Amino acid sequence: MSEAGEFIDRALQRESSWRRAEESEARHGGGHRFYGASVGAVRGTVRDALRRHPDLAHDDITALSTELWDVPVFERRLAAVVLLQSSVRLLTNTDLTRIEGFVRSSRMAALVDPLAVDVVGPLIAGLDTIGRVRADSVLDRWVRDPDGWVRRAALLSPLGELRAGAGDWPRSVRHAKSVLGEPRQPDLPEDDDGAVAAAAVRLLLTQVAKHRPELELPF
Repeated sequence: MSEAGEFIDRALQRESSWRRAEESEARHGGGHRFYGASVGAVRGTVRDALRRHPDLAHDDITALSTELWDVPVFERRLAAVVLLQSSVRLLTNTDLTRIEGFVRSSRMAALVDPLAVDVVGPLIAGLDTIGRVRADSVLDRWVRDPDGWVRRAALLSPLGELRAGAGDWPRSVRHAKSVLGEPRQPDLPEDDDGAVAAAAVRLLLTQVAKHRPELELPF
C-alpha cells in the first residue's frame, strides 16, 4: 500500500465506532464492511492526506483512488470518492472508465450518487468541446446499460449543472425517457432492474424542482 493509502486507512480505523458501523450496515445493507467512521472524518482524512502529499499528480490520484476502492470497506470507498471530488480538475474523460468500474462494484446510492453528482458531472463540465463530446457518448452508453446503477450514474451526473441554471435539460429528458420506457428485465436482481434507475429519475426531478421548477418531463 502507498504511504498516502496507509495514512488514510489508519486514520479511518482510528475514527472507527462499532455502534456507527452497525448503524451504517443496517442503513446501507450488505456488500461492504464498515469501519464506523463518520462522513466528516472521511472528508477530514482525505484533506489531511492531500496536505501531506501536495504534489500528487493525475496518475497518483487515480492510482490512490483505485487502491482505496479495491478493499470493499465503505469508508475507504467513500474516501476514494472524496479524493476524486477534491482533485476533479485533474481528471479527464478517459477516467470515466475507472469511475464506471467503481459504480458497477459499489451498488450503493451512498457511493454511486456522489460519484455521479460530485465527480462525473464536474469532470465533464470542465472538459473542452471535443472531450465533452466524447464524454457525452459515454453517458449515452451508460444510460442504455443493463446495470441499473450505471444508468443511475448517467442520469444524476448533470444534476450540479442543472441546479446552477446551466446543463442540457433536453438531453436529461431523453435519458429519463429512455430509462422509464424500458421494460423490466426479470433476469436481473430486483435492486438492479429499472427500479434503481427510475428512482434516480425521481431524485433528479425533485432536486431540480427546488431550483428550477419550470423544468419538467414532457411525458
